[in-house]
Amino acid sequence: MATVLIVDDDETLCYALSRVVTTQGHRAVTAQTLADGLLKARQASFDAVFLDVRLPDGNGLDALEELEGLPSAPEVIIITGLGDPDGAELAMINGAWDYIEKSASTKEIALTLGRALEYREEKRSAVAASPVVALVRDGIIGSSTGIKGCLDLVARSAISDANILITGETGTGKELFARAVHENSLRKNGPFVIVDCASIPETLVESLLFGHKKGAFTGADRDRTGLIVDAHNGTLFLDEVGELPMSLQKAFLRVLQERTVRPIGSRHEIRSHFRLVAATNRNLEAMVEEGTFRKDLLYRIQAFSMELPALRARISDIKEIAAYHIHRFCDRYGMDHKGVSADFYGTLEGHDWPGNVRELVNILDQALISARNEATLFPKHLPPRLRAQVARARLGASPSDEEAFSDGYALDAMPPLSEYRDTVLQEAERRYLEDLMRTSSGKIKRACEVAGLSQSRLYALLKHHGLK
Repeated sequence: MATVLIVDDDETLCYALSRVVTTQGHRAVTAQTLADGLLKARQASFDAVFLDVRLPDGNGLDALEELEGLPSAPEVIIITGLGDPDGAELAMINGAWDYIEKSASTKEIALTLGRALEYREEKRSAVAASPVVALVRDGIIGSSTGIKGCLDLVARSAISDANILITGETGTGKELFARAVHENSLRKNGPFVIVDCASIPETLVESLLFGHKKGAFTGADRDRTGLIVDAHNGTLFLDEVGELPMSLQKAFLRVLQERTVRPIGSRHEIRSHFRLVAATNRNLEAMVEEGTFRKDLLYRIQAFSMELPALRARISDIKEIAAYHIHRFCDRYGMDHKGVSADFYGTLEGHDWPGNVRELVNILDQALISARNEATLFPKHLPPRLRAQVARARLGASPSDEEAFSDGYALDAMPPLSEYRDTVLQEAERRYLEDLMRTSSGKIKRACEVAGLSQSRLYALLKHHGLK
């Protein structure tokens, strides 16, 4: 007997769904708000969840990640009266089992639930029958739902030779995951060959990938084995595959189909049995529509797809990532391991990290250089621009500074006084200078008289704030 949670604010629908569940011999639990549903999901184990999209206190889609991360990891069936195709796509991407409308028949709902529970049971049986193997994940830090999902894909791809496409923003760790795919596969003892398609001049790509014979072109003073052949019995990692020139995409498609390559200037083909892992931060489907990437090549390289989450989507991992790299840098620089203040981590968690993990690692390197022989890392050791951006974001969360203080900050959102003071003063100074230059019609002498500043000081302030 399975236990099913129903989260919907419509009492009539809750009753109807409960009847469907109990008719199949299972137990039903209902909740009419998102908060109550999540509370019940945390307190008990559920096999499946019927989850409404529009609830009085939030959007059901926002709860998908938390539900998926629960110990019981229930199968979630999104149910709504909206018939929203974009919502359906988002639900599927975020791990929902299915997405059905409230107008669906009882038979259809029962069939969907039955299949979800059947899948869950088979998944449990497969896990129980599989030997426990430690996943190699060197450098991949974090335990958020998003990272766990990607690592699960790495584990599932280990027994296959299927081509893999890894997507994600710059700095999310695509090469680390490509290496993890290789290290956990049957090819782990073979070569891992990296091709950075973005950094190789277009005129050299064909020669580097396919190889060439001596005399094939000007400058070819000896035979050269191509990177595709170098990857024989191993993994070929095409980083930034979206930069692969159109002129080579057709030729590379044939290489993937035949697993043979003909060096430039040669009459003979060489076999290379490699596994392809490709990565990109670009939208290849959009490039297909634009005619800059071949559709048949896209289908061939994405037999298995993995999308890495941005760092801002897994804030809970920042502390663990930071601690790992702080220890690593201390060892590299021969420093004693440093303590870390809570507000140091709080400042890191308050940044939106457009450069993702790569940006975080660089910032931590700078912080350690700034701290030098000091025993503890504080926010003051972080770059001033980052601290100012975090302070501004915290202050900007409220309609006004006065309202923020009258309502009171949550303790974990309270900026340090020095950062708040610096941010407010900087903003006030900038506004003053803007008003000064506007009211003085840009006349420097008059502006200096009003402000009581020397010309050199005024020019320095204008430059500091980026004002003309």
